[in-house]
Amino acid sequence: MIDFADLYDKNIDNLFVFGTRFSSDREMIKDCIHDVFVKLFSKCEMLECVENVESYLYISLRNRINDEFRRNVRLCDNEINDASMRPVADAQEFHKEYIERQTALTANMEKFFDKLSPRQRQIINLYYMEHQKYEDICKIMGINYQSVRNLMHRSISRLRECAAQMQPII
Repeated sequence: MIDFADLYDKNIDNLFVFGTRFSSDREMIKDCIHDVFVKLFSKCEMLECVENVESYLYISLRNRINDEFRRNVRLCDNEINDASMRPVADAQEFHKEYIERQTALTANMEKFFDKLSPRQRQIINLYYMEHQKYEDICKIMGINYQSVRNLMHRSISRLRECAAQMQPII
């Protein structure tokens, strides 16, 4: 059985910070977090099939915030005119520029990863993409803990060298 008080205390601050990535409305974020925990508590039997409860919390919070945005859009009955559409156009332009920057950064990161050895790529993938702990990486890669730490350090150092050589995109 899950101790909801402990789960709440352990994750509330990180969930709040995560929520601020989507909205600056602090009260709405707090409400969404509480909604997530209420739903989780009311459907606690479904948690038995959830492998990673923390990931479930983050995904649920993101979905709840998105639901709140959708609900607020439907409730908005402001008259649409050129003046009210200007911020939307500016936001779309900003979004387009953001996507272009992210695409360029992704392309550069792929180039950086090509400069890593297969084991360095594997450890970066396991730690950052699959969120494995060092102890689990030891088992997966068949090396001891200190070797995992050393390999991670060398991998990050190599990525930093590559990034330092990159021309600023932003």
